[in-house]
Formats: sequence, C-alpha cells, structure tokens
Amino acid sequence: MFSKACEYGIRASIFIAKNSYEGQRVSPKEISEEINSPQAFTAKILQALVRNHIIKSVRGAHGGFEIDKDEIPLIKLSQIVKAIDGDAVYSGCGLGLSACNEMHPCPVHDKFKSVRNGLRQMLESTNLEELAKDVKLGVSFLKT
Repeated sequence: MFSKACEYGIRASIFIAKNSYEGQRVSPKEISEEINSPQAFTAKILQALVRNHIIKSVRGAHGGFEIDKDEIPLIKLSQIVKAIDGDAVYSGCGLGLSACNEMHPCPVHDKFKSVRNGLRQMLESTNLEELAKDVKLGVSFLKT
C-alpha cells in the first residue's frame, strides 16, 4: 500500500518523536539502525520530512533530528504519507492500472474505494503522539 520510502518515513518519524519526548536528538545513523533502513536512503527520506516541516534538523556537535514536543500531537500520519508518497495512495488503482476511474473501472474499483476511504480516515485521525507512546511503552515496535 505504501512505498518502502513511506514506510521508513513513518517509522523514522515515530522514532524521532519518541526520542524528542525524552529530550534527545537522534542522528541519521541511529535512525537507520532503529528502522532497519539503508543510511543513504534514510537521509533522503529525512530531507523530505524536513522540507515538509514534519521534523527538524539541527546542525552541530549536539545536532540531529527532533520534533518540537508540542507539535508531535498535531502531526497526522496523512502528513507523513503526503510528504513521501503524495496523494497517490488515495487515488491509485487497486490493481495498479494507470487508467482506472469511475468511467473506466478495474474489476475491484468499487470494492477498493471503501478500502481507500478507510485508509484515508485512519491516516487523518492517527497522530504521531499515540504511535510514539505505544513504542515507548513497548506495546508496539519499529523493527522485528
């Protein structure tokens, strides 16, 4: 459903949020190790998240990535997905066809519409705070 970059972007954002609550900045190396992502690929994803004002990059000896604590509850998963994958997740064909729409539907078009609508609802109603807290509590995990 999501691109690999988007999956890593969500996981990185959760890891950064968890550490930001603890007052810690994290390096690209720490992030890539925690989310099992290649470091160069992670760096590109982090740049996209910074450009879209989801995370902050701080330079210097005590630099790294962080999110303002008061911003964490305001960041929705939909913002992260849009920053990495755009809006394609809401409009793409369930079978991957390039020309699938109401006038020219694929075999699963109508059934997949409800899946997309449910996904949109979940992404727009889930914030980074709840996910970071679950990871901090050990209820959920970022890697196997």
